[in-house]
Amino acid sequence: MNRHKGGDDVVTIRVERQGDRASVAPAGLFDLAHAASVAQAIDGAEPAIKGCLAVEVQLSELTRIDGSGAALLARFLDRVAADPRCTTKVMNHNPEAARLIALYRGQRTIEAPPPPRPGRLARLGEAGAQLPGLATGAFNFVGSVAVALLRAALFPRSVDWRSLPRLIQEVGADALPVTSAANLLVGLIVGFLGVSQLGRFGAVIYVPELVVVAQFRELGPLVTCIVVAGRSGAGLASELATMKVSEEIDALRSMGFDPVSWLVLPRCLALVLTVPLLTWIGDMVALAGGLAATTFISGMTPRAYVLETLNAITAAHLLTGLVKSPFLALAIGLVACGQGLAARGGAAAVGARTTTAVVLSIFAVIVVSAVFTFFFALLGI
Repeated sequence: MNRHKGGDDVVTIRVERQGDRASVAPAGLFDLAHAASVAQAIDGAEPAIKGCLAVEVQLSELTRIDGSGAALLARFLDRVAADPRCTTKVMNHNPEAARLIALYRGQRTIEAPPPPRPGRLARLGEAGAQLPGLATGAFNFVGSVAVALLRAALFPRSVDWRSLPRLIQEVGADALPVTSAANLLVGLIVGFLGVSQLGRFGAVIYVPELVVVAQFRELGPLVTCIVVAGRSGAGLASELATMKVSEEIDALRSMGFDPVSWLVLPRCLALVLTVPLLTWIGDMVALAGGLAATTFISGMTPRAYVLETLNAITAAHLLTGLVKSPFLALAIGLVACGQGLAARGGAAAVGARTTTAVVLSIFAVIVVSAVFTFFFALLGI
């Protein structure tokens, strides 16, 4: 037994050893006032357990222990456990003392169990519970955009019109190569499929009409807007999210500017103005792709293809795609800007919101296009 007298109190560490096993029982006041006595008692007890393979610590005889005493005992146990052959075990007869020592140990002896992972039904229920809040936020943002549009009509200076040419360049002219390439490939694919399927029935003459109907009514606006959503939508979301996390949005509000009027309206307007033009150019490029594919693998001459294409192009086919394009562009702008303004946190929030904006924009484009297709079908157009 190692005993050290500190004032009127006695600090002891009793060591009982049996072969390669030892029991250590600290007793007394292991607190800041007796820290020197505790350190000396530990120094005296440490040689007695040298070479042990198992050390058991009994805490039931402690009168009091605080952070300083727990730290000294924790360092003592860490030195003992440094020998890979030796194991230490703190008995839980004094739960508070055991917890306090575990907090100071390099190797935690008390670990909280990991939280249970929610099941699939729980995660599904959690996602369902969040839907009303998400829907409310989306409707609130759309309503704020509508109010900002009315305010812009009454007070035109509330909108940053000077940024509109730059935005038209970024979301329109700069996107032209990639949207044209995508539509060209779609025209080639539709042409190849039309020849391979209709050619079995000797109906290759109908391939130009197939390309016109598929491209003008559905594929042209859809492909163009999906590409714009992935390119320009991501750029708008990341731009506004960066402004939000860097507190530039708050600075605009402090100067009396409405972020929706100043930032969102010009970006949505730039998309609404440029996407129909991109769609029309994409349609023309797709017709060239269909011409190349059809004349390459079939006996149809380019002149015959052009004549059949001109016969197939009607105002209904052309306007059906062009009418829905502005609404698809508006959906992209609303989703991208809404996600950007909803960013919270640092750089990680910018990336997360940008990814969400791209996914939701593409989904919104598909949903709006399907609604228009159903509506035109009901009207018989």
